[in-house]
Amino acid sequence: MAAATEAGSRGADAAIIDGRAHADALGDRIAAQARDFAGRTGRAPGLAVVLVGTDPASEVYVRSKGRMARKLGMESFEHVLPETVSQSDLMALIGRLNADETVDGILVQLPLPGGLDSLAVIEAIDPGKDVDGLHPINAGYLASGLPGLVSCTPYGCLMLLRDSLGDLSGLDAIVVGRSILVGKPMAQLLLAANCTVTMAHSRTKGLAAKVGQADIVVAAVGAAEMIRGDWIKPGATVIDVGTSRVERDGRMRLVGDVDFAGARRRARAITPVPGGVGPMTIMTLMHNTLIAAHRRAGLPAPDLG
Repeated sequence: MAAATEAGSRGADAAIIDGRAHADALGDRIAAQARDFAGRTGRAPGLAVVLVGTDPASEVYVRSKGRMARKLGMESFEHVLPETVSQSDLMALIGRLNADETVDGILVQLPLPGGLDSLAVIEAIDPGKDVDGLHPINAGYLASGLPGLVSCTPYGCLMLLRDSLGDLSGLDAIVVGRSILVGKPMAQLLLAANCTVTMAHSRTKGLAAKVGQADIVVAAVGAAEMIRGDWIKPGATVIDVGTSRVERDGRMRLVGDVDFAGARRRARAITPVPGGVGPMTIMTLMHNTLIAAHRRAGLPAPDLG
């Protein structure tokens, strides 16, 4: 870590934080624990994913979650509902999944089509099966420092930071973005890791100066390359959660919230887009499903790092 910090401060290219490699290693540990769970309980951990509508990107994402669950030795239950489904029918499905003993985790793919109340659906999920970590009870547990299920993307970001930096105590961190999916839980996780945390967003005054003071930058604002490379403090670690499609040289390309090329000349380490945070998001969903299964079975939750 010392060598990487020195490299960032003298202007050499930052190290790339390989999210796929981290996710693969975590997946191996999850698969071993899933086999152990099945041997002890007579059943595999079960994940139910609910998709409303026919958005192609969401369909691909849901299928990838199902394939990953099966690859790791878990059961996958996929429920695809028409865009015209009523609120009451969707809530009835959530009720059935809550009562299903073979289902340990429930994830409703967001956003839902217009006319459906997302908050009511999230609140209807059994908090013990809320593997997306969005239920107000789980959010409250996180804010209070109590054990609960943590939102997948920020938890994956924390794993990448710990693997890259080790102990995060005392570091200055900034989270750019305040969504309930990433920004707010990310700030809580960093506080729990003893960082000094600044919460910022697209309307923050003097954002460049605030970013420039941070040892850790987590970008989750959803604006293509909004954070310029010359904002980054030399030697900082950058976690880029954003994904936007932009046209470059006549082709559509996927970019993050950070100017990757510019930031890499100053940072110590940085996640690429794609291949950084994304693979960890799916794998931490599997992690949460495994944890939920153990808790529901009255077994100690495994420490997967």
